[in-house]
Parts: sequence; structure tokens; C-alpha cells
Amino acid sequence: MRRIFKIAKAELFTLFYSPIAWMILVVFAFQTGMAFVEHLQEILRSKEIGFGNSFITATIFSGEIGLFKTVQGYLYLYMPLLTMGLMSRELSSGSIKLLYSSPVTSAQIIYGKFTAMMLYSLMLVGILMVYVVIAMCSVEHFDLPSVCSGLLSLYLLMCAYAAIGLFMSCLTSYQVVAALGTLVLLAALSYMNKVWQEIDFIRDITYWLSISGRCNEMIGGLICTEDVLYFIIVVAMFLTLSIQKLQANRTHASFALVWGKYSVVVVLAMMLGYATSRPILMAYYDTTETKRNTLTPNSQAIMAKLDGDLTITTYVNLLDREYYNGIPSQVNEDKQRLKQYIRFKPETKLKYVYYYDKPSNNPRLDYVYKNKTLAEIANKEAAIRDLDIDMFLTPEQIKKQINLTDEGNTFVRLVERGNGQKAWLRIYEDMMKFPDEGEVSAMFKRMVMKLPKIGFLQGHGERSIEGDRLKDYTLFSSVKTFRYALTNQGCDVEPLDLSGDKEIPKGIDIIVISDMKEAMDTATKKKLDAYIANGGNLAITLKPGSPVMEAFIEQFGVKTIPGQLVQPKMDVAGNVVMAIATPAAENVAPIFRLMREQHRYVGMVKSAGLLFSPDKGFKAVPVLQTIDTMRTWNELQTIDFVNDSASVDVASGEKVDSFVTAYAVSRKVGDKEQRIMIMGDADCISNGGMNPPIRRYGASNFSFIPGMFHWLSYGTVPVDVSRPRSSDNDTSLTKVRVKVMKYALMWVIPGILLIGSTILLIRRKRK
Repeated sequence: MRRIFKIAKAELFTLFYSPIAWMILVVFAFQTGMAFVEHLQEILRSKEIGFGNSFITATIFSGEIGLFKTVQGYLYLYMPLLTMGLMSRELSSGSIKLLYSSPVTSAQIIYGKFTAMMLYSLMLVGILMVYVVIAMCSVEHFDLPSVCSGLLSLYLLMCAYAAIGLFMSCLTSYQVVAALGTLVLLAALSYMNKVWQEIDFIRDITYWLSISGRCNEMIGGLICTEDVLYFIIVVAMFLTLSIQKLQANRTHASFALVWGKYSVVVVLAMMLGYATSRPILMAYYDTTETKRNTLTPNSQAIMAKLDGDLTITTYVNLLDREYYNGIPSQVNEDKQRLKQYIRFKPETKLKYVYYYDKPSNNPRLDYVYKNKTLAEIANKEAAIRDLDIDMFLTPEQIKKQINLTDEGNTFVRLVERGNGQKAWLRIYEDMMKFPDEGEVSAMFKRMVMKLPKIGFLQGHGERSIEGDRLKDYTLFSSVKTFRYALTNQGCDVEPLDLSGDKEIPKGIDIIVISDMKEAMDTATKKKLDAYIANGGNLAITLKPGSPVMEAFIEQFGVKTIPGQLVQPKMDVAGNVVMAIATPAAENVAPIFRLMREQHRYVGMVKSAGLLFSPDKGFKAVPVLQTIDTMRTWNELQTIDFVNDSASVDVASGEKVDSFVTAYAVSRKVGDKEQRIMIMGDADCISNGGMNPPIRRYGASNFSFIPGMFHWLSYGTVPVDVSRPRSSDNDTSLTKVRVKVMKYALMWVIPGILLIGSTILLIRRKRK
């Protein structure tokens, strides 16, 4: 060890007697200082504007454009300049012969050189630590552990770059060639996750070998043994190759022997990498305060109940619009979407089945391939995409395995347990596209416990769950491609017909009564009254001026205010109303708290204000209420809000106020709490209501639906995947402090380094 440290010390002295090491320190300090100050300015600007901040620690250091991601992006430019002369300088000057003749081994030479680079890398990390200390003193409840995870990842990355650069420096006596060779090798390693991804076994090895984005998880605060061991294996591999190269120079070994040893080292490293990337051998530690890189406790509890075998089969249709997400070259990328769940059930088997059939979501095919058979279309598409048509099952062959017609022959996953249970994971028609934690956990929860069955009363002019009219409830109830549809959130939905001798099925947990136009007959009313008397839960929606619904909700102590609500705005009709979740609604469902924090509203058109009285034995919590800052009243006279403008007429009974538009009503029935949600607008959750006219103001009608049914199902569905609020939400920064930091970090510190290094180099040159 003493000889290794002597070599390291000598290398550091040599390094700092050249302008390269100093220049990199100066440039690194300037670039990182500039990036750090920019983030501070953005945080301060957001605070002063009034938007507020959250997760400030992550915003500064680990966000998508955070400091650590920025550093990761240009580290590869620095390290080749530092490592290019480690051995090339010895080879070109002839001093390598002195090393060979001295009592040091090839391993000690390499370890000494590498130790010098490790110490220099610590200096770069030390500069980053200055920013960490500043942030600790400026940010309330600073999340230090997550930042330490990011620093560790960057240091490991520097060590890996140093080992690679050291090996390239052993191959040539020309420093420039060594630097260029290092850049080429780093580029090759970054591109490895695109190489041979069509071949099953090799796919995993080349994907593991890629260094691209290797620090991302650790920068985000999640330490995984796969990533840590990756850097250790890569460093060990290139150091071993460097030692073998020096030893070969000493002994003048044959070309075949040298490359044979190289091959053994590389193969062993690949085997270790493949083994350490197996899910069952991985371990994780989430360093973040809110554990944002880990499934929420509710999801973890669901995964813990999934005993036995679990197989997830992904069906990829060549003719589907989303085929690209599952082709062989994208399999490892696709597996990352399930990594969070496989972490808690690592024995999960993943399969991919490729076929072609007529999809429901790709009208382009009918336009481009007129009068062509499916086989002809598939052959043409495979040729265009450079895919082997033989890997795709024909429509007849896939139907022998499974019939995907009900799923539209689109990109879909079938999840199967060893006990025979099955469930689907679908792609949704929105910006996110793939299922999030809420949808995946709901699917798994369906397998481990009974989830609610919801019946939609029919036969009295109610909204249909199978129709395509704008006023129907098809979208949020049963459309498979809509993320927030109840069927994708773990519920079973069905029409409920109580005519004649038909009874309410025993499995029904919630009944939806949507704006009845006709009164129920005696037999139907008797069945529904019995359901209500036994504590059955209801979701009731209505429109103002409906005597049928007015009479029905009276039994719960709720009535409507005469007229419809009016909330004048410049660019929409006056009867378009914005309602916000009330403070009391935060205790009804977690999503209502998020709606308040994010200033999201529910848009209503021709809505009724609601009043509640406890004289019927119920208690109520107001869930939605019109915004206090917007002038709102109950309009009794105006009907045409397009060609006419409404005004308040107090004499006629109109009143400016803040009106409740949704109540959560409950009472105790035996050992059960009966829950009833009543809404003053039946259209705001309809097919057309999902895109209200005030969408530009931040309307979030689709968010109300999971909140409503979460409460009605006693928190069973949708699965609560909300996370704790961040605590690092405030900073003591001021404009003056940030300005001082800007000059100090961007100019003073780099300037001191530049002047000090210049004086040192001039004095050395004179000597």
C-alpha cells in the first residue's frame, strides 16, 4: 500500500504541475456554480410570485434539470483530459522503463495511478459539497440523505470514467489518441443499451453494460445494488485489463495470449453483471424523505398478499399503433415500467407474445392499404420496420392461445396468478399512456380481495353506461382506454334494471342514480327503499328544476336552491360555474386535498346549489363549493345565456353567495356507516363533462370521480397512492443573498483558483 500511495502522490504532483488539472477545476467550479445559482434564482422567483415551492432539495440537485443531472451530462468531457497522460506520458517519455526496473509490480503502478484519480475526483465532489452546505443553510428541512446518494453516484461515475481512461492510456504513447480513444469507448458504452437488443440473452448483458443514465436512480435518491455493483465491476474490469496490458509489455507476451486474457476478464465481468442485474438478487434503499422512489404503503401491502406464481404476458400487435413499445429492441425499456412492482415480487415472470391482427386504434391501415389482406399488410409493415414476419403469430394462431378482440387487439398485458386469477393492464389514451401506480395496484388488489361492484340504475331516463351520447356516463364507468374509468380502478360496473320481479343483486355495493326523468314505480321504489334502509351506499346526480330528483333527495335532508347557478366570466356562458373542493373535503378523500393544493376546479354547467338539514338523521360534509372570489348567484329568470346576460335581481329571490354543489351525506346504520354522495350537476362527470368549457382555468372534473368512489367504497378503490407532503418547501434566500452567491460562486472562487494556479505554474516554470 505504501508504494501505491507514493505513486499516487507523485502522480498528483505531476498533475497539478500542468495546466490541465487546474483548468478543469476552474471550469468545473464556474459551470456548477452557474447552474446552482440559476436554480436558487428560480426557487426565489417562484416564492416571490406566490406559486410557492415543494421538494426544493430535489429541484436544486436531483430534478430533471437539477445540478447533479447537469454534472452527469458533461463529466465525460473532463475525465479523458485528466487520464490521457496517466500512462501515455510514461510510455512516450521512456520513464516506464524506470518503473519496470524498480521494485513495483504492474498492479501497484495501476492502483497508484487510479488512486490519484480517485483523490482528484474527491476534489470535484468537494466543490459540489460547497453547494450542498449552502443549500443546507438556506433550505428548510433540507433532505440531505437523498443528496448524499447523488454525490455517491457522481463519484462512482468519475471513478468508472477514470478506470476507462487509464486503460486507454495504457494502449498508446500519444496522449491525444488516449483522450480520443476514451471518448470513443465512453460513447460505445453509452450506446450499448441499443446493441443486439433483438437477441434474448445478449439483450440483458448489453443493456447492463450501458453506462448511459446509470446514475439517474441514485441521483433521484434510490440506491440499488445493481447500480453500485455495476460501477465496481466496470472499475475492476478496466483496472484488470490495464494491469494485464502492462504485464504483457513487460513479458512481451504473444498477441493470442494477451487477447485471451482480455476475453476472460470481459466475460467474467459480463457474467457478474448479468447475475447482479437479476431482480431476485437486487436490494434497494430509498434515501428520500417521502420515499418517493418506492411504492406507497398501500401498494406494498397489496404486493405482499400476492403469494404464489405471477406471470405478466405482454401481447404486441404488429399492426397496433403502440407496437413499438414492446418490440424486442424495446423490451428492456418496457420492463423498466414494471420495475417498481417486480422489486417487491422479484420472482415475477415476464413474457412477450408477438402477433398481427386487425387493431381498433389504427385507422391509417384502412387508408394506406386498401383492398389488402391482413397477411399482406403485416408483411409490408414488417418489411418497413425491418422486423422478421416469422416472429409474429397469425390471427388464427393467436386466437388459439387467447382472444384479444375485446381488448381491441392493442398493446395489452395479461397478469396471471398461479391460482388461475387473471386481470388486464392496458394502455390509455392520454399523455401518460401507460398505467401508473394507482391503476397497477388496483389491478393487483382485484386479485387479492373483493372490490366494489357498482350498479347504474336504468329505466327512468337515467344516464347510460353503454351509450355514446355526451350526457351518458360511459367514459368514467366502462371505457377501457380511459385511465380514470371505474373498470380500470378496480371496480366492476353494470346496468341495474329493477323492473318487474328483478331484484338488486347481492354483490352490488354502490348504486348510481343519475338524474331520473321519471318517478320510479311502486315495486322499484320499494326495492330501492329497502336497499337504503339497510345502509346501501348511493351516488346521486341531478339537474336543477327536476321535481323527481328533488323529491328523492329530500329523504336525505338535502334540497336544491331554486334556479341555476350563474358565475359570469368573459369568454364562456354565464351558467358555467367553477367549484373547488372545500377544506372539509380533504378528510373525505386524499385526492380532494391534492385538488386544493394544485388549485384544480370542477367545471359545472347549469348546476344547482344544494342545502342540507340534519332533521332526517344524516350528517353532511360539503365537498364542492363555488369560489368565494367569483361572484355567483342563483339565477331565476334568465334562460338563454348565449344571447342574453344575467344580472342579480334580489327582489325575485336571487342571492349572491358561495354555494355548495356537492355533499357527502352519511349516517350510522347498525355497525355500518352509510355513505351517499349528492351532486347538483349530473353533466360534470358525463362523457361531455370531462372537457368543460372552463378547462383553460384548470378544470379537473375527472379527478372528482376517483375521490367520490374512494369515499363511497370506504377507501377500497381507487387505491390511495398519495404520498406525504414535502417538508423542504421554504427557503431563507433573498435577492441580495443570491446576488452575493452568484458573484462568489461564479467569479470569486473560480478566479482564486485561476490566479493561484497561474502563480504556481509560473513559479514552477522559472525553477
